[in-house]
Amino acid sequence: MRKTGILVIFVLFLNMAAYAQTVINIESARLLGLTNSRDIAGSDASIRTALLNERTHLYSMLPQVSAGYSTTMNFLETDNQGTHQFINPLDNVSSRINLTISQNFTLGGSDFVTKSINKIKTDIARISSLSTYYKVLESIDSAYYSVLRAADAFESAESSLRAANLALEIAEVRFNNGIINQIDYLEAQANRESSENTYNQNRRSHTLSMITLKDLLGVQGDIILEPVNFSMYDDVLRRLAVISNEDADVLYTNLWNAMLINNPSLKTAALNSQIDEMNYSTEIREYLPKLSLDLKVDNILSYSSAGGFGFPPAFSGSITFSGRIPIDLWNQSIKTENRERTRDNNINNYSDQLRSYQNTLLSNLYDVLSQAGSVLSSRRSLEIAQNRYDYQMERYRLSQSSVKDVGDASISLMNSQNSLNNANYTFLQRLSTLRSLCALDDEERLINILLGR
Repeated sequence: MRKTGILVIFVLFLNMAAYAQTVINIESARLLGLTNSRDIAGSDASIRTALLNERTHLYSMLPQVSAGYSTTMNFLETDNQGTHQFINPLDNVSSRINLTISQNFTLGGSDFVTKSINKIKTDIARISSLSTYYKVLESIDSAYYSVLRAADAFESAESSLRAANLALEIAEVRFNNGIINQIDYLEAQANRESSENTYNQNRRSHTLSMITLKDLLGVQGDIILEPVNFSMYDDVLRRLAVISNEDADVLYTNLWNAMLINNPSLKTAALNSQIDEMNYSTEIREYLPKLSLDLKVDNILSYSSAGGFGFPPAFSGSITFSGRIPIDLWNQSIKTENRERTRDNNINNYSDQLRSYQNTLLSNLYDVLSQAGSVLSSRRSLEIAQNRYDYQMERYRLSQSSVKDVGDASISLMNSQNSLNNANYTFLQRLSTLRSLCALDDEERLINILLGR
């Protein structure tokens, strides 16, 4: 994924050098955001740290080998008469090398339990990285959809402003010809000012949301986002909007099963429970003796200025077997009981976490179902509002309706457009959240589950 992201960034920057603006879609935005994410980079570092800790303990279980070296140079000697005299140190050099091999072990295999714990911690680091991946992915989706939402609202406000300008132009002509009174003319001016204010607010919102997205993607140049093809969601929208209670229950069960298998947080909680059990087991093993075995070979190779290198006759070796037996059982009993309580508390916490995720999944699923109905009803409302506006504008041109009638129809049309806009992108954001909860690779897998495939 990271290599692909780097390639995407390289191609994107080449395009930005050639064009003033670059069009990107949701998939390339995801790759850019994931590659640019500092959180994911931090997760990679955590995995590396966990691997190093695991290897450190593994190496500590292996025999420890050390070698020693010593050299002696005599510069003063005493003869048989007790006379001291200085001598050349280089003519009186002696050296020797020794080798020591140590192996520590514990009865009951607590070292191997610790090794298993470190292996699980490495797995947790990898799974936590996956959790970070889905969180970043969801934030990218949210920022991308926020820009599109703001762009659609800006476009709607721009359309409303054009309509208000047209209505004002017609009102000005009629006022100058004495067809309408000053109240109607002032109302047309007020509608135009209100529309321009809304236009300016939506333009600022679009600019700010684009700044947020570009910062998330690590992009400096101007970009244009590829719009979402909402027609590809028509099937799932129609099914979810009218789904029965029985089918909703089946859908929840399928999503929950996927969540149990894939969700990184649930996997991490389960692995932490295993660690708690192993830590408790390790504390029990602390009652057992600790043993060590040392093998030492001394003076295995020597050197002297008189005889050179060789294996001296003073070769020596030893084997030492030692142990440590704990007798402060009262202190160890307290540690063991604390470990037991920690284990039991975390088991209860895991059960609470499962129930919490069940409620979270149920809540998000019903949010998706609700938004599906909102999208379809907003589409119908927009169609009605558009027909009403067209009808009132035509009557206004024929002097059969007032400025107020056109203004009301225009506001209703803009509100309907914004309602559909919000419903569409809220639905997509809820899908993104649901996908992250179930930790699914892509949106298509989630759509297939929602369609009951």
